[in-house]
Amino acid sequence: MVATSSSVGSGAAGAAQFVGSNSRKYNYFEPRGKRATHYEDVTVDVQPDPERYLIQNWIIEFEGGKGGGAYVKDSTAALSSNWHAFRAPDQEWERTHYQRQSKIEAMVQAVISNARKAGAHKAFDKNWQTILQKHLGAWKHAEFGLGTSLMQAQRYGYTQMINNATLTNSSYKMRLAQDITLYLAEIGMDIDGWDDTLGKKTWLEDPIWQPCREAIETIMGAEDYLEQYFAINIVFEPLVGELVRSGFFMQAAAANNDFITPPVISAAEADYERNLANTVDLIYLLAHEEENGAHNRKLFKSWLAKHGDLAEKAAVALQPIWSQPHSKPVSFEDVKAVSKERLDRIVGELDLG
Repeated sequence: MVATSSSVGSGAAGAAQFVGSNSRKYNYFEPRGKRATHYEDVTVDVQPDPERYLIQNWIIEFEGGKGGGAYVKDSTAALSSNWHAFRAPDQEWERTHYQRQSKIEAMVQAVISNARKAGAHKAFDKNWQTILQKHLGAWKHAEFGLGTSLMQAQRYGYTQMINNATLTNSSYKMRLAQDITLYLAEIGMDIDGWDDTLGKKTWLEDPIWQPCREAIETIMGAEDYLEQYFAINIVFEPLVGELVRSGFFMQAAAANNDFITPPVISAAEADYERNLANTVDLIYLLAHEEENGAHNRKLFKSWLAKHGDLAEKAAVALQPIWSQPHSKPVSFEDVKAVSKERLDRIVGELDLG
């Protein structure tokens, strides 16, 4: 059994004796499986908790700060009898995250470099060039906004496991925003009349992008870190993120002589599968907890309604983009139906329908 502050009369090292006290392997927590994974060894209980082992209360406090401590449970309206129960399915931690990001970056840069050498981007349909400048250039701002929101959210999670999952999610978003920026800048050097400012101008001024801005800025403005995490992965990503990335750029590119854009943004779809799995696991755990499940399900349904309405408006407003390429291999209605089905499956898995 794990020794807690209530079961030991001293905070001194070695005061608590338990099975494995003399072992050189960590076993002060309950692993999810029969044996602790490396991910659990370097993540579980790394973030201090005064209810676990710290009988002297917080060792870090901010003067006049929220709650007077480094981490407080009221940073989210969700409740849990054991925040430490969550384990990220992707089991990503610092080393594995850097390794994966490095491999993705190497792949993206190789694609861009080889394509430029071959002059593949010069064969793009002229109208498609404008679409990339305007709409892919605008989408990088959406990814940056989501990454910024997650970066802020990870500061308030009560455990290292939750914060790791949120921070790696942010890192993936920031990487994609950077990849798109560098990609458009590099191919733009070889295309006459290329304007790197069109993306920002479109994001700020084009009416079809303003509902998307509203949806993202509403997420960024949420004061509940778990609401931000939920809104991005459970709601916005299936209704808007995948709709734009997979439903438009990855399907319409090749039909317009563009074989570079799909591999540049393809890693983002794998990123989302990992982030979605992590989010679903955490939300399911909270929604089905015996003590607080009913409260949490009601809360999650309110987030679903609030952010679902905004994401739906954002998706519908973007419909004109599908009519702009000369070659239109897929219709907005078809990809919109796929995104709706995707959301329904996610919500059904969480029993939040």
